[in-house]
Amino acid sequence: MEQLFIFIIGVVIGVVVVWVLVKRPPGASEDKENFKEKQKREKEQGKQKVLQSIEMQKSITNDAVQNLLGVSDATATRYLDELEKEGKIKQVGAMGGYVYYEKIE
Repeated sequence: MEQLFIFIIGVVIGVVVVWVLVKRPPGASEDKENFKEKQKREKEQGKQKVLQSIEMQKSITNDAVQNLLGVSDATATRYLDELEKEGKIKQVGAMGGYVYYEKIE
């Protein structure tokens, strides 16, 4: 009988814990959308800073983008790749430390 009581208490506690973890606060989907919009805005601002830097210095490297924006290597690479796909910059060099990017005139 005592084991059944402990089992029932455990099940009740488990259900409550799962309910609390799964329950979404009101407006959670709105917060998620605002977060995505903020990320997109920050990304576009970062890409604009990269373009401005290229205009001033004529070229830029991945390391320079990392330092300019305070982002990781992967994020800098992603920004440069996107700008290249948009036709705004071009990569000069094949790989390694000799790669840099120039603005397309």
